[in-house]
Amino acid sequence: MAVTNLRFNQVLPGLDRQEMSARYRATVEMAAFADKNGFDMISLEEHHGADNAWSPSPLSTAGAIFGATERIGVIVCALLAPLYDPIRLAEDIAVLDNISGGRLSLVAGIGYRPEEYAALGKEWKRRGKIQDEVLETLLKAWTGEPFEYRGTTVRVTPKPFTDPHPMVMVGGTAKASVRRAVRLRLPFYAAAPIPELERYYYELAAEEGFEGGFAILPPVKTRMIFCTEDPDKAWAEYGEYFLHEATTYAGWQTPDIASVVESSATTVAALREEGIYCCLTPDECVEIGQVGGLTDALILHPLVGGLPIDAGWASLQLFNDKVMPRNVPA
Repeated sequence: MAVTNLRFNQVLPGLDRQEMSARYRATVEMAAFADKNGFDMISLEEHHGADNAWSPSPLSTAGAIFGATERIGVIVCALLAPLYDPIRLAEDIAVLDNISGGRLSLVAGIGYRPEEYAALGKEWKRRGKIQDEVLETLLKAWTGEPFEYRGTTVRVTPKPFTDPHPMVMVGGTAKASVRRAVRLRLPFYAAAPIPELERYYYELAAEEGFEGGFAILPPVKTRMIFCTEDPDKAWAEYGEYFLHEATTYAGWQTPDIASVVESSATTVAALREEGIYCCLTPDECVEIGQVGGLTDALILHPLVGGLPIDAGWASLQLFNDKVMPRNVPA
């Protein structure tokens, strides 16, 4: 049985104000629908300065979702931690953790776009050291006790709802990220299925006497799903939306970056052949779900690439009606 996940990033070519507002409202409404109908997780992400407004404020979005839901979890994958003021970030996450009753999870990423650092006044060349400071500060802040920070004594309140703190995983695809995770006694979340990083994490944890940590690798085959009774028709009508998102993301990548959802497609036909973005029938979704393990997911992306909201709702409703009741072990 696969985990059921809704992914949102509010991408919208053209940046129409009315449509942008509607998409954020649809995100919250779809999250409430997923909460009511037994979905497992909402996934949010973060980028800045994108021409299509790709999700610059996942914590604000998470707060709106928590206000409209009761049980579903939200994971920010990834939160670009070095771009935040550490104390304010500790406060914001603690408040969200209290609002949600412990439903917030975070993958702390370091990012890969220098222009994002420049826009927010952060030094790209110091990103590793900044990441260390942010994560170290969060862990101290969430104790609720006074601590030394940049030459003064500070205290962050309230403490998080989750004891000792919300789920924070160190994200990345480099051994430096693994070392950071083990040093801080945090889990590791790889952005790509790289088995040697998983092995390195457990080897290093054993050497350091760190027990209870874990490393997560995404499945080799990760799919962004649009659920439909007619895949050919869906590709013909909506393929350009899928391609827009895929080419935007690919345009940000560099040779030293690995991602499970990186596409090299430049045409809709090539994108369909790759199999990252998928138009699948309910039966195909069920078949995939039945062979999935705990780290696998049926990822619905109902507003992908600026997809019309009505089309996103149709996909979500079809999945709920014909996949969710059958998403059980074979």
